[in-house]
Amino acid sequence: MALVPCQVLRVAILLSYCSILCNYKAIEMPSHQTYGGSWKFLTFIDLVIQAVFFGICVLTDLSSLLTRGSGNQEQERQLKKLISLRDWMLAVLAFPVGVFVVAVFWIIYAYDREMIYPKLLDNFIPGWLNHGMHTTVLPFILIEMRTSHHAYPSRNSGLAAICTFSVGYILWVCWVHHVTGMWVYPFLEHIGPGARIIFFGSTTILMNFLYLLGEVLNSYIWDTQRTPLSWQGMEINFIYMGPSS
Repeated sequence: MALVPCQVLRVAILLSYCSILCNYKAIEMPSHQTYGGSWKFLTFIDLVIQAVFFGICVLTDLSSLLTRGSGNQEQERQLKKLISLRDWMLAVLAFPVGVFVVAVFWIIYAYDREMIYPKLLDNFIPGWLNHGMHTTVLPFILIEMRTSHHAYPSRNSGLAAICTFSVGYILWVCWVHHVTGMWVYPFLEHIGPGARIIFFGSTTILMNFLYLLGEVLNSYIWDTQRTPLSWQGMEINFIYMGPSS
């Protein structure tokens, strides 16, 4: 039986995101040279969010190991802050934004790929990189949620934070259109102003729903009445990887 500690998985996931980001930034696409660069795409923003989140996860694991048994109250206090930041990022950004990107991309892609990912992009972005940006995000975040319990913030503050992110990105997309005369996503060119307002409003509602879904899923996976085998936030969990050779 081969068992992989969740701490090792976090390092592997972090390295995979670093690789995806480096490969994506190395691609010379015309859209990268226009106003806003890669930062006008939610996919790229999500990749940065996921990389930062798993970087914090790895840093938390390392801090837990270094703090263990030290008896240093200041180090323990800083570790608790780090754990709180990790949990907040998963609840407010990593889970809802990650699931949103995967779900919305593949739904629109299945309907008409030209509306969100024109076939022309196949000349620049290899298939494996496309899946790294739009597919593996979901299993990675679910693995993290399954292997570690995360304390969600109060519902009002969490929903306020995800609403702020959603509205902020919508305003950013509108500003890019104001400056360049082009919409970030091709399908926005083919719908009227009223339909755009409905779409933007629907995406904000969906983001809020995904936040609540993450909260429910986290509670379902982890029995809050049961104390997990852990030491100061470093859960002792393993992932079964099949029979060892």
